[in-house]
Amino acid sequence: MLTEVLDTFIPVLMAVVLHEVAHGYAALKLGDDTAYRCGRLSLNPIQHIDMFGTVILPLILWQLHSPFLFGWAKPVPVNFGRLRNIRRDTVIVASAGVVVNAILAILAVLIFKIMPNTFCANLIMINLALIFLNILPFPPLDGSKMLFGWINRGWARRYMAAEREGMIAVLILIVGLPVVAKVLGFSEFDPLGQYMETMFNLVLGE
Repeated sequence: MLTEVLDTFIPVLMAVVLHEVAHGYAALKLGDDTAYRCGRLSLNPIQHIDMFGTVILPLILWQLHSPFLFGWAKPVPVNFGRLRNIRRDTVIVASAGVVVNAILAILAVLIFKIMPNTFCANLIMINLALIFLNILPFPPLDGSKMLFGWINRGWARRYMAAEREGMIAVLILIVGLPVVAKVLGFSEFDPLGQYMETMFNLVLGE
């Protein structure tokens, strides 16, 4: 039991912590040291744990035997106005977390081919799940800034600023709709789950 828990939740911590550190490090290199000054470039997971996103949500998905497991850490603070080239650098900073998740997934695949193990299998799936989730164009997910961060228009700024509304929408997609649909007898109605399954099949060739 303990081994199963460690093999599940250590990959979650690795994926979400390095995702956030990547955002902060990219911002630092591009002109904004906010994350650095706040101590958020640390690899100490305690600095990054979000009680719901890092602990409660993965536990819920694990207990529900979800086909994919993911979570998130506390977002690193980034002052996009301090970036040297705000249009270009906003996209780079937003993309940094996804790039790191892709690198982790590739490394885990290489290790898994040499030495198959549950830890690496979970690390692959969790990092892929984070990539697929974060490329969605809903604030505060990274995809909203990748798609609209370079647009100097009022509507684009207002859209990216709607983080609370976007997070509510994401939580409804992750937890709300599947639970309500199951209660009502529509167990197949899970748009996010179907999207994630499609993406996994495309990438893993299943």
